[in-house]
Amino acid sequence: MPKIQLSYQWSPDGADPSSPTSPLHHPLMALLQAVRDSGSISMAAKSLGLSYRHVWGELKRWEQLMSQPLIVWEKGQPARLTEFADKLLWAERQAQARLAPQISALQAELEKTFAMAFDPASHVLTVYASHDDALVRLREHAASQGLHLDMRFCGSVDAIRALNEGRCTVAGFHAPMQPAADSLVARTYRPLLKTGQHKLIGFAVREQGLMVQAGNPLGLKTMQDLAQPGVRLVNRSLGTGTRLLLDEWLEATGTQAQQLTGYDREESSHTALAACIAAGKADAGLGIDSAAKAHKLDFIPVLQEQYWLVCLKSALDNPAVAQLRQILLQPAWQQSLQQLSGYQVAPQSGEVHSLRRTLPWWP
Repeated sequence: MPKIQLSYQWSPDGADPSSPTSPLHHPLMALLQAVRDSGSISMAAKSLGLSYRHVWGELKRWEQLMSQPLIVWEKGQPARLTEFADKLLWAERQAQARLAPQISALQAELEKTFAMAFDPASHVLTVYASHDDALVRLREHAASQGLHLDMRFCGSVDAIRALNEGRCTVAGFHAPMQPAADSLVARTYRPLLKTGQHKLIGFAVREQGLMVQAGNPLGLKTMQDLAQPGVRLVNRSLGTGTRLLLDEWLEATGTQAQQLTGYDREESSHTALAACIAAGKADAGLGIDSAAKAHKLDFIPVLQEQYWLVCLKSALDNPAVAQLRQILLQPAWQQSLQQLSGYQVAPQSGEVHSLRRTLPWWP
């Protein structure tokens, strides 16, 4: 049996809405139906607005592709469908009848989505960012105002690299409020961010801390408790800002990664990490308060951090970036952010910040 592939096409706004053509159709079915209705290849071609040569050639091509005859070719006799062609039309009608609601819903969703592309007032902004619940909420909020955030979640380091390689317009990363100039965080981000080339946009302040099982049965209180015997850690992926924070703590305290049971066990997002703990597969992990609350876990605050958006200086005049900044300045968005557990509005949210003045990473 041949595989099924779906496709779609656009029609002018003035197209007749009462047209009997299904939103999901196959060109061969239209040819077969026209031949059945007219009993003639030439009349079928005329009814479809096509040439006889084209219709004849297409029917022959489909016969070769399917290794089945479609038309009874008898000289001097009306053209008629073979039994196989009749069954094809029957199967197509059955599928259309059974799937009509789903087809209509799919058509409506496609039209809704593509309406944005034809709307000169709407914009699309490609964002690569470290996983963050506030960004998910921002995507929904911005869409209601015609700004569509094409968001890809990855590690903070990978997000900035994507920005530098031209794969996105805005990147999202996070760092402690005042990282030391010689910290692992500073040493990691410094080569990726260039003064005079990159600009920071204030976004949010959030809590990072230990997510632990409900009731905190192991009585964990600090990061140092992760090294206790029997404590099972679940970690974030290499290249994420949260993994970077844990590794910085290891470096600062002289703790070896091998002392943490589960250090090599990784999850790709705060949500996945929280789900792992909630399922009893781990006891603790470093993450954000909102993810802990969503999975009914306890949360032990460890530090506050800035979540930054960053773009190239040349992108500040991009209409989509300008609209994003305006949205971040709106009281309605800031109120929505404040309702998210563990988040605060960043100082000068939506404003452009200089790397050199904001982060103590450059001499």
